Amino acid sequence: MSFRRRFPPIPWLAIQLWLDRSLAYGLLFFLLCLLPGESYPPASLNFRLEHLTSGRQFTFIVWNGQALARKMAFGLLAPQRWMDEDQRAQWVLRYLETLGQTSQLSQQIADAYAHPERGDPEPATLEIRQERARLRAWLDARAPLTEAILGEQVASVLQSAGMGTLGQLWPPVSGTFTPLPTLLILSPRAVIRSDYQLTLQADMTAADMAGLEHSIEQALPDRSAYITPIGGLSAYPAMLLEFPALDWMLEVMAHEWTHHYLSVYPLGIHYSTYGETRVINETSAELVGNWVGQMAIERFYAAHLAREKALPQPLRRPASPQDGAPAAPRFDFYAEMRRTRVAVDRLLAEGRIEDAELYMELKRRYLVAQGYTLRRLNQAYFAFYGAYAGQPGGAAGEDPIGPAVRRLWARTDNPAAFLHQVRRVTHLAELP
Repeated sequence: MSFRRRFPPIPWLAIQLWLDRSLAYGLLFFLLCLLPGESYPPASLNFRLEHLTSGRQFTFIVWNGQALARKMAFGLLAPQRWMDEDQRAQWVLRYLETLGQTSQLSQQIADAYAHPERGDPEPATLEIRQERARLRAWLDARAPLTEAILGEQVASVLQSAGMGTLGQLWPPVSGTFTPLPTLLILSPRAVIRSDYQLTLQADMTAADMAGLEHSIEQALPDRSAYITPIGGLSAYPAMLLEFPALDWMLEVMAHEWTHHYLSVYPLGIHYSTYGETRVINETSAELVGNWVGQMAIERFYAAHLAREKALPQPLRRPASPQDGAPAAPRFDFYAEMRRTRVAVDRLLAEGRIEDAELYMELKRRYLVAQGYTLRRLNQAYFAFYGAYAGQPGGAAGEDPIGPAVRRLWARTDNPAAFLHQVRRVTHLAELP
């Protein structure tokens, strides 16, 4: 056997792709480092919030540097190029199965510490904690390859939908599993509107969140504050919450890539400038993310599991007679949230702020009794969740922006045509 045949051929294409991605990563990191720091006047809202949240803010520069270095190092190896589609699918599903087992063990440990009357939780959970540590080490070692496979699957679907030039997407699809920061949202009490958002540390407890919200509302009595965990963030690479559901992973990765793509167009540039722009942007990312995620499941995982959710419009398939009779009516969270938002908007329009806040608290308790553990329900909550209007109902209430974006989505032939139209708008009146 010759010396040359002992080794696989040099993957020149893979090396070129790595160089392209490294250039993209390096350029984005360079731009992040060049972002100027801002100095706010002492009387400004921003200055007061910076002071109130001092020591709790999330720092992106260090995280970005570490994440990009990890991605670039793994990109040169790219072991997924030696795997066929079946092997890739099985790898991802095994990863998610193990992630689910780890989550179950964590819940068992939490339950033991929540009920100390059953015995000392420390020795009782020793074996469980050891097993969780073993599974966590297994997951950490396999996370980079899982991220790469999911990213290439999302990229393949986007390219088949008409995105990219000469077979290449810009920016490349890239995401990493990581503890995500929490997000502070501020809204006026008199109207539901997101005036301020700030990323905070990832390890905040519910007590930490409640305490900081109270401090902010005491210092700013005309404002409503809400702090929430998030499932994804469009840093680069995108920050992704580990969650043992295939549709979640694929959809969030595609959702965050949509934010990356829009960032150089008016819809992304003015994301934080206008409230309408943010709703259009988030709703567009939600629609594209859901569609791409479900198309990826159909394309790469059909042989391994049934499609988890119906494809959103366009390309929605009509129900067939074999689908069976409709399920029995059950509590509809989205419908209830829509009714709540509509009622709150009406009370605020009448100037009845205290009545609206009392109503939201009563509704929160009702929703908790239905199994939805909402920690807070206030104006800032609706300002945040109301921007995600990819499906009817929910926290958006009667806001016309979501329906207008969905109508545009339903009229277009594919996600590429949709993004090409929506990327240049910033207000509802500009939507085609």
